[in-house]
Amino acid sequence: MTKYLKAYIDSVEKKLASCQSLSELNTLFDEHKDKIIFMQHERIVHFLVTLMFALILSIFVAALLFIENIALLILVTIIIVLLGAYIKHYYFLENTVQHMYVIYDEMLCKMRDFTNKEADND
Repeated sequence: MTKYLKAYIDSVEKKLASCQSLSELNTLFDEHKDKIIFMQHERIVHFLVTLMFALILSIFVAALLFIENIALLILVTIIIVLLGAYIKHYYFLENTVQHMYVIYDEMLCKMRDFTNKEADND
C-alpha cells in the first residue's frame, strides 16, 4: 500500500502540474476524489485494527502482571512489535490522506483559474 500511495501521489502531482484544460482537470479531479474515498476507508480500517491490537496488548499485559509465564511474555513482545508496525503504517496513511486533501484544494484553485480564464475570454 505504501508504494502504491507514493506512486499515486507522484503521478497525480505531475498530472496536475501539466494539466492544460478544464476537462482534463475535471477527469483528474474525479479520479482523485475516488482515491480519497478509498484511502479514507483504508485509514479507518487500519485505525480499527490498531485499536484492536492495543486492546489485546492491554489485556495480555494485565494478564502478565498476574501470571508470570515466559510464553505470555513472548506473546506480549510479538504484539508490541505488530502494534508498532500498525502505528507506523497508520501514521503514513493519515499523513498521506491529509496530503491528498492539499492536492484536492490545489485542484479546486486550478479549476477556478481555468473557469476565470474562460470567463475572461468570453
